Amino acid sequence: MTLIVVLFIIGLILLGFEVFVPGGVLGILGIGALLGAVVVTFLERGVAAGAMAFGVALVLVLALLAVELLVLPRTHAGQRLFLKARITGTSAAVNEDQVSALVGRTAVAATTLAPSGYVMVDGGRREAFCRAGFAEAGTELKVVAVDNFRLIVTPISSPTD
Repeated sequence: MTLIVVLFIIGLILLGFEVFVPGGVLGILGIGALLGAVVVTFLERGVAAGAMAFGVALVLVLALLAVELLVLPRTHAGQRLFLKARITGTSAAVNEDQVSALVGRTAVAATTLAPSGYVMVDGGRREAFCRAGFAEAGTELKVVAVDNFRLIVTPISSPTD
C-alpha cells in the first residue's frame, strides 16, 4: 500500500513540475509513476481496487490540469510563466542586391563580434561575422563580403583587408 501512495505522490509532483520545466521528460515520468501505481494496485489488490486507482489517478490528473490552466495563470508566478501578448512582427525577404551593395562600406560593431554579432552600416543593424575572430563593440570595420545575408567584416586596421 505504501508503494502505491508513494508512486501517486511522485507522479503528481512530477506532473506539477512539468509546467515549470518544459520538455516532456517530467510529464512522461509522472504519468509512468501514476500508471505504475495503478498496475501495482491491480496486482496487489485486484481488479476492483485497480479500477478505483485508475479513476483516482484520472481525477487527480484532471484536477492538476485544471489548477495549472485555470488557477496558475492568475497568480503572480503564473503571470510570469504564461505569454500575454501576441508577436505582431513579420519577416520580410532581404533584397540580395541591397545587401551586396554594402560590400566595401564602413561599419561599426554594435555588439561584440566573437566572431558573430551585429554591426551598424548605412543606418541599419545587420548580422555580421568578423574574419579576425573578435571585435569589440564600437570598433570600425570594413564589409568585405556577404554570405547568406550575413556581412563578412574585418577591422579597418587589419592587414587582412
